Amino acid sequence: MLPETAVSFHTGDEALQRVYDAAENKCRGNLQSFGGKPVLVEGGGYEKIWLETQPMGGEMYALRHLEAARNNVELFMRYQRADGRLPGSIQCVNGQVEPQFNKYQGFCFPYPALSLYYLLGRDADFLAALRDTLVRFDDCLWRTRNLDDSGLLSSFCVYDTGEDLAVRYGDAPCWWESDRPPEGYQVVPMASMDVTSWSFASRHTLAAVARLQGRPDEAAAWEKKAEAVAEKLKAGLWDDRRGALFDRDKSGNTVDILCHNTLRCMYWGSVSPAMASRFVREHLLNPREFWTPFPLPSVAADDPAFRNAPENNWSGQPEGLTYQRAILALENYGYDRLVTILGEKLISAVDAGGCRFTQQFDPFTGQPSLVHAVTHQPVAPDSGEPVQDAYGPTMLACLEYIAHHYGVHPHLGEVWFGLGSGREVEVEAVFCGHRYGIRSDGQRAEVSADGRLIGRWNCGVRVVTDENGEILRTVRIE
Repeated sequence: MLPETAVSFHTGDEALQRVYDAAENKCRGNLQSFGGKPVLVEGGGYEKIWLETQPMGGEMYALRHLEAARNNVELFMRYQRADGRLPGSIQCVNGQVEPQFNKYQGFCFPYPALSLYYLLGRDADFLAALRDTLVRFDDCLWRTRNLDDSGLLSSFCVYDTGEDLAVRYGDAPCWWESDRPPEGYQVVPMASMDVTSWSFASRHTLAAVARLQGRPDEAAAWEKKAEAVAEKLKAGLWDDRRGALFDRDKSGNTVDILCHNTLRCMYWGSVSPAMASRFVREHLLNPREFWTPFPLPSVAADDPAFRNAPENNWSGQPEGLTYQRAILALENYGYDRLVTILGEKLISAVDAGGCRFTQQFDPFTGQPSLVHAVTHQPVAPDSGEPVQDAYGPTMLACLEYIAHHYGVHPHLGEVWFGLGSGREVEVEAVFCGHRYGIRSDGQRAEVSADGRLIGRWNCGVRVVTDENGEILRTVRIE
């Protein structure tokens, strides 16, 4: 029997409540049955679970449906091939679950899986299975994607990193089923900051698993292996003059396009604090590049490769998935206040667009990009055609930003109470055998655990406790 989880959120701010309620209601429509097991599909016309989105999406939805969250992780573990490769996506056709191995499709998997270990009541069997999955996956990466002595791992196709229509991939194939590198293309196989970072994330998480299992020597060994990957990433792909990571094509030439993917690497934790600081200061917050009126385009807005295309195109417009990943990416390096700002911008744009949850937004106007619900091709607002809505990463990003700013959030055995200012809120969340609450008038807030008052604080901070409500620290979030 799964532990109890639940969450409720009420605020006097009508716009914020409107977005929250719309996201909750539309997320329910993305619950499907895969072989009799509930899962949360990506939505917005995407009816599968993808490795780049749905373990993360399920974990963000866990307080609302823990069983679906577990299945969104365990199905990838269950269908891992004998050689260690994980399916890039999983679909269900006529009741039959079908894993697909024609791309890697990102890897937002280790952190969500580790987080679920705590929410599932510290399930030792789940933790052991996670360890086995990551060991075999990491081995598969180095056996099949390590093509030279650079210590960098390669992307073989566009969908390996989930960057549909990305200009920087040149003539690369969209998908690639073989574990042998493609031949005859201009760019791929490409030494990839993303794929290399997957190994770092796997090894860093394996160190955490070893600590939880009481094996400190093994934990130290995995940390050393993770740091070896980080050193190769910096040596091979970091441009110290420009303060960002750049992939290299099959001939070893820099792919000279300033893309947001250094932020992705911050999600996996593979860059140093100094590298993250430079990318954030020099690029992320640069209004000519990534801090556009609606921030986080996939490619710097002043780069020649930038395309302000409304269809699913990772050469330009900000993506809901980038907003979803940016939360952990920025909090990993202490940029909690930027998370607050990005959340406000996303929620305002969604509300202004009539609470339609699209995949992309115009970086200069913040308007949701309207595409056909099935073909994902651009449509006019008055066309009468069915328009994309209920795109899961955008909905879950909105709910997660609210949880981090004004709610209660579980974080690897800790409890984060977001005491955002300016809005009256009342929040309750149930997880890990406890019931947590926030009551705030927008200036002062009180925090409770199991009906016991933990304390009162001025708003604008995050209060962090252990699961029993014992205070660990406070963090500025505004």
